[in-house]
Amino acid sequence: MTEQSGHVVRIERTFPGPAEQVFDAWTSPEVMRRWFHCDPDWDTPVAEVDLRVGGIVRVVMRKPDGSQVEAQGEYTLIDRPQRLVMTWTFDDDPSNQQLVELTFAESAGSTTVRMVNSGISTRERRDAQHEGWHGCLDELERLVRRTRF
Repeated sequence: MTEQSGHVVRIERTFPGPAEQVFDAWTSPEVMRRWFHCDPDWDTPVAEVDLRVGGIVRVVMRKPDGSQVEAQGEYTLIDRPQRLVMTWTFDDDPSNQQLVELTFAESAGSTTVRMVNSGISTRERRDAQHEGWHGCLDELERLVRRTRF
């Protein structure tokens, strides 16, 4: 992996299902709208994907009070279904360009996702993103366990 400097979030999570399915959950706008938010009472009204190197990924997550969090990035590596790498910035801190690196490893019908989110500007933001990513992955796990998409 090619981590940037700054603060880092590392998460490993195993999901039931093949790597192709879990990889596609990260790259299908329709599926991302169903899970890509930090808490069960949030929603994701916007998910856009241009799945090519140099293509844009963008999500808008909406909190129960109606306020929104927007994040977007550019794909720098796509190796379906093993690896996905993208830059990542938030609308409230556009000068902090981060890097999100995902690896997908399938074994015995499950897929382990290893995520490294590097280049985070502050410790406080790192802590918030750690919590946010865990919330998103909890939502993805609920979706994968409920249905095959």
